[in-house]
Amino acid sequence: MNIDLKKEQRSSLNRPRKKYSITAKCFFFIMDLIAGSATTLAKTKLIEILASIPYRAWEIRQYGRLTFGYKNKELVKQALKIMEWGREAQDNEYWHLRVINEKMREDGLKDPWYLFFPVPFLIVAFYIVFTRLIAVINIRAAFHFNALFEDHAEHVYAQFVQDHPEWEKQTVMNALVIERGNLNSWADVFRRIGLDERDHMNNSFLFCGQPEHVVDYEGMPEKPKL
Repeated sequence: MNIDLKKEQRSSLNRPRKKYSITAKCFFFIMDLIAGSATTLAKTKLIEILASIPYRAWEIRQYGRLTFGYKNKELVKQALKIMEWGREAQDNEYWHLRVINEKMREDGLKDPWYLFFPVPFLIVAFYIVFTRLIAVINIRAAFHFNALFEDHAEHVYAQFVQDHPEWEKQTVMNALVIERGNLNSWADVFRRIGLDERDHMNNSFLFCGQPEHVVDYEGMPEKPKL
């Protein structure tokens, strides 16, 4: 089914953000200190560098559960579902990162200081420790934090597209984008990325046991059966 990306962008803009936890607010504040409060391609690149890290942290935790709980069929079933979803989400976030890098290359934009070593290394190292710690202590809290992260990202991309009306007329010829299909302009590319973030948010809320926060839309992927 073809999804009306413009309609879903408007939905993102009109929908209030979730109520962010103190931890999430602190995290977003630090991101703004590092990359600035304005949304830029470079800042979204930093967001996507971090976005796949929680899914890897959950995968590592699930392997630990499988190692010692392989006799428990329900535990194994649940762990494999989390891992399957996490791997798919990781690949999707990595696609976002590569696409944004291609857009910066096309526009002749260079990476700012916070994308040069050792800054991204330190940021990533901190986030790895943070996400793995939460995953070990309370996996539901880890899912919930990620849901808030993805809600934030969805709204950032929706506003980003609105702030760049010139993207509507910029045809996409990049092979990396074309393989995704039916994304005829750079505006649609970033609308699709924003909608991907909503999908990640929805699944995060499902896995943390808060299905009431899921945002349904026409053409959305099938919800995982928990």
